[in-house]
Amino acid sequence: MTESESDTEAEAESERTGTFLVTAADEESAVLKDVHSGQVHALSSNPGVSEDEAVRGTVAPDPPMNVSWQLVEVESRWTVSVERSTESPTTNSRDIAADNPDGELVREERAGTGEIHVLSVPDDMTEQAVDDILDDREGLLSRAARLDVNRVEIRSQSGVVAVRYMP
Repeated sequence: MTESESDTEAEAESERTGTFLVTAADEESAVLKDVHSGQVHALSSNPGVSEDEAVRGTVAPDPPMNVSWQLVEVESRWTVSVERSTESPTTNSRDIAADNPDGELVREERAGTGEIHVLSVPDDMTEQAVDDILDDREGLLSRAARLDVNRVEIRSQSGVVAVRYMP
């Protein structure tokens, strides 16, 4: 193997392809977090991405130091929104909560794409549980990106919190 073949092989091995959440962005740079591994990639320039976007693509290190990264390929990208709904959890979510003890999280696939996470909580802790879930914005956005959805909706009523990950 020649030296140039070895260099090309090393460059290809250092590239990372995956789904990333844009956790910070300004005009000059951005930070991407791999939603599967948690690895953080500080980009040396911003290719036009914004916070709360998910990007499926490839990053590669900037030579020669390999401490910053470039987004070298974008397969797809989408914005993920998080909202607190005024609607009550569905009958199905309420039934799931009724069948499970307080504090237990139940994950259920949605028909089509996405998931619903149902949490049973003491009645007087419902609002606190919703606030705690909303405080973990990065976790909600990362999970949505992993599930390939663009909307997170949180519904609640006394004793029940449903987090819906939807297309």
